[in-house]
Amino acid sequence: MKCAFYTLGCKVNHYESNAMAQSMEKYGFTCVDPHEEADVYVINSCTVTAESDRKTRQAVRKFKKNHPDSIVVLTGCMTQASPDTASLLPQADIVIGNRNNPGLFAYVMQYINRRERITDILPHESGEKFSGDAVTDYADRTRAIVKIEDGCDRFCSYCIIPYARGRVRSKPLDEMVKEITALAQNGFREVVLVGINLSAYGRDIGTGLTSAVKAAAGVEGIERVRLGSLEPDHITRDVIKELSEIPEFCPQFHISLQSGCDKTLKKMNRHYSSVEYEDLCHCLRSTFPDCTITTDVMVGFPGESQSDFDISLDFVKKTRFEKVHVFPYSRRPGTPAARLDNQISNQEKQRRAEIMIDETEKIRREFLASQTGRIYEIIPEENRPDGVKGYTANYIPVIIEGGSAGSGTPVKVKITGVKGDCCTGEPV
Repeated sequence: MKCAFYTLGCKVNHYESNAMAQSMEKYGFTCVDPHEEADVYVINSCTVTAESDRKTRQAVRKFKKNHPDSIVVLTGCMTQASPDTASLLPQADIVIGNRNNPGLFAYVMQYINRRERITDILPHESGEKFSGDAVTDYADRTRAIVKIEDGCDRFCSYCIIPYARGRVRSKPLDEMVKEITALAQNGFREVVLVGINLSAYGRDIGTGLTSAVKAAAGVEGIERVRLGSLEPDHITRDVIKELSEIPEFCPQFHISLQSGCDKTLKKMNRHYSSVEYEDLCHCLRSTFPDCTITTDVMVGFPGESQSDFDISLDFVKKTRFEKVHVFPYSRRPGTPAARLDNQISNQEKQRRAEIMIDETEKIRREFLASQTGRIYEIIPEENRPDGVKGYTANYIPVIIEGGSAGSGTPVKVKITGVKGDCCTGEPV
C-alpha cells in the first residue's frame, strides 16, 4: 500500500511527518509524493495563523475530492488545539492529534477493518515526557532535522501553540546522540536541532541547550550543528560563550523579535525589551563576526498605532537583520490578544506588512551583495538546471552556476555576485 504526507508549518511538523513516514515504511507501506496516487493521505496541520487553518481545511477537502476511495488522515496542531475541528471536516476519515502520531499505522488498520470514522485526540497532560519515534534518514536531503524539544510555557498573548503542544519537554541526551549517530552513519554531515521552544531545552531534565549542541557535535561524522528558532531572553552571554567554543556550531541565529516597539512587546507578553534584544545582537556579532541574525516580525497587533509600527520599523532597519519573516497578526480564538480592543483591519495589516517587507528585502539584497569576493565552504544540497545550490555555515544560499557536485561533499567557493535570493559562486 502507498502512503503520502502533506505537511504544513514548521520544521518540527516536517520532522514528525518524516517520523510517521518512517514508521509506516516499517510496516510495509511505500511512501510517495502527495501529488501521486496513494491509499492513505496524511495531512499534518499547522494552526499558527488563520491562513494555516484555511490551508489545512482546503487540503483535507482537496485530497478527499481527488481521491474519494483513499483514506484521509488529519493530524497535527490544528486538531490538538481545536478538537471540534473533526466535526467541521467530515472529509477526514481519521482525525487524531499530534500526541497520537506514533499510532498512525494502528489507526489506519482499524479504519480498513471497520470502515468507521475515527476521532481520537489525546490531550496534553501536566508532567508528560518527551515522546515520538526517531528519524534516521531523509530522502534526497543532506541536512537532517532532529527534534529535541516539544511544548512551550511562554504563553505569548497572541499564540495558540502552548495549547496545541503542551508544556516544555526535552529529548534525553543519550536518545538524541543515538539518533544523530544513525544519521551520521547514513551519510549526513549536518544536523539542525529544532523544537517548539528550543531555547528551553533541558530545563525539565537537568541539562541545557549548549549541552545538546556539544553532544551533537561530538558524534563522529557530524561536521555542522545548526539551531532552529530561539527566544532572545534565553540566549545569555554564558550560552553565547559556550557556543563559540564549539567548532562545529554554525553561527546562524534565528531569534524571534515580533516587534521593535516596547509597548507592543509588553502587550504581546514577550519577556524582553528592544534594548535587551539590541544588546543581544551586538553580543552575537562581536562574538561571531560572520554570524547571520534572522528574525520574525509581526505587524498589526491589536492596538498597534502608526507610531508603534514606525518604531518597530525603525528598529528593524537599525538592526539590519540578514533576513526577516514578516507576517500580519492573526487572531487566534482562545488567546488573550483575540479579546483585545482596537483590532487592526486586514487592509491596514497588509499595508504595514508590505512596507516592512520592502525595507527588509532591501537590506537582504545589500547583505547578499556585500558577500561578493568572500570565500566560504558550502555543503551542496541540490543539483539544479542552473548549477548546484548549497549553504554556508552561516546559512547564505550559494549557487555554483553550471557546476555539479556530490551531495554532502564540502566545496570551497568564491562569491561572485547575486542571483535572486542567492549568492552565486565559483569553486576555489
